[in-house]
Amino acid sequence: MDSNQQAPFKVADDLKWSDLTAALRAGWSDFRLFPGFGLFFGVVFAGAGIVLAYVLLVQGQVSWLIPAAAGFPLLAPFTAVGLYEVSRRREAGLPMSWSAILGAVKGRGDEQILSMSVIIFVAFGFWVIIAHLVFAIFTAEAGAGAESLGFLLTPLGMAMLAVGGAIGGLIALAFYAITLVSLPMLVDREVDFLTAIFASLKAFRENTRVLIVWAIMIVLMLAIAVLTMFVGLLLVLPVLGHATWHLYRRTILPIH
Repeated sequence: MDSNQQAPFKVADDLKWSDLTAALRAGWSDFRLFPGFGLFFGVVFAGAGIVLAYVLLVQGQVSWLIPAAAGFPLLAPFTAVGLYEVSRRREAGLPMSWSAILGAVKGRGDEQILSMSVIIFVAFGFWVIIAHLVFAIFTAEAGAGAESLGFLLTPLGMAMLAVGGAIGGLIALAFYAITLVSLPMLVDREVDFLTAIFASLKAFRENTRVLIVWAIMIVLMLAIAVLTMFVGLLLVLPVLGHATWHLYRRTILPIH
């Protein structure tokens, strides 16, 4: 058993801007060395987004498409669990295998990652419902025209996007704070999901400015990737997933 799995830890309070670029460089290095795993998880995530968008567009459900597309990145941390395992194994010099990488998604058999995944999907569902409610409030008097994409360019449509964006931003920030290091921590250590969440919240509290910048970088990269009809996710998701692992390792430090 890896001694790091049960070793006591502390949360770093001295993250610097350079740690973010270092994590991205390390993430790119992991992806270049093991591109097959990164592309697999990128395809899974991008494919899910394409299917979701296609189904909603075919059904003419623009009122559901916008919030679903905006909240879709909330699912990225769970999709990246396998990427954390790839980075962990590379760092520890362990052999790579599909069974080990895919097995990481199931966790250690203690249902801790499963519990986190439930939180992630509930958060996604909560955001979609809230966003749809905002849509309904702003379009109550707009009639059938509110179901068209052109409605978003009207003053009322832009006001709706502003309000929905503000609410969604707050939800996303809270979600980001609890998942920042919790999922890689559950891959790396034998801890329960509450311990991992509290560690993530402490990391955010102790390094707020740097980690807000990291959040902005993630949002921009994912947004650009989604605007490429999800194709960009084949690169962005794995690089960010691996980079998140390295930022976690810089943030959660073993106590010797």
